Amino acid sequence: MKKVKFDELIVFENDNYVAINKPYGISTLEDRDQTKQSILKIAKENYSDIQVCHRLDKETSGLLLLAKNSEAYRNAAMQFENRETVKIYHAFVEGTQKLDNKLVDLPIMAMKDGNVKIDKEGKESATIFNTLEVFHKHSLIACLPITGRMHQIRIHLASIKRPIVADKLYGGNDVFLSGLKRHFNLKKDTEEQPLIKRVALHAQSLTIKDVNGTSLELIAPYPKDMAVLKRQLEMN
Repeated sequence: MKKVKFDELIVFENDNYVAINKPYGISTLEDRDQTKQSILKIAKENYSDIQVCHRLDKETSGLLLLAKNSEAYRNAAMQFENRETVKIYHAFVEGTQKLDNKLVDLPIMAMKDGNVKIDKEGKESATIFNTLEVFHKHSLIACLPITGRMHQIRIHLASIKRPIVADKLYGGNDVFLSGLKRHFNLKKDTEEQPLIKRVALHAQSLTIKDVNGTSLELIAPYPKDMAVLKRQLEMN
């Protein structure tokens, strides 16, 4: 993966916070392998006292908030802890049944292999889902996590038979243009590539209060791969 330039990721900045559009494939926190990039490591090259206010999975793109000072970090941490923030994720999923404020309230247990499963002995986990757009065989879903467990959105969608596109860990399949477009012809001696090569999940927005109480509504536009997938699903 090529070197990420932090300043090119910024979608909002003031005296207290920097909000970025995190690319997929890069960890939020520093990796055990010190040769690999992480958002925190790159951010510290630009801001000496910066701290990450929350995390996004490595495969997830989107809105990530960082605090530029300790007061700002405490302010954000309290809001996340008290569930006073609003985080909206967008996911492209299999299936076309519309979801209208669908609440999935299923406990999640972390496994030793780094994955999770639904288990009554797990931690309380809740997510609300709403359908934004319906395509021929897929849908675009807005996901509002009430809690913040690892892989929560992914496994909750899988539990209602709406796995996220390309999320093979939880039952999602790749999407190919040949599966969407009639009379699709692939060039001879070429192997068709999926429209998106990672879990089709994006942290679209975050609403949080600044240190002075001002509400910040932060938005991260779709990266290129999500935008391409959406366009192809709409066209076919």
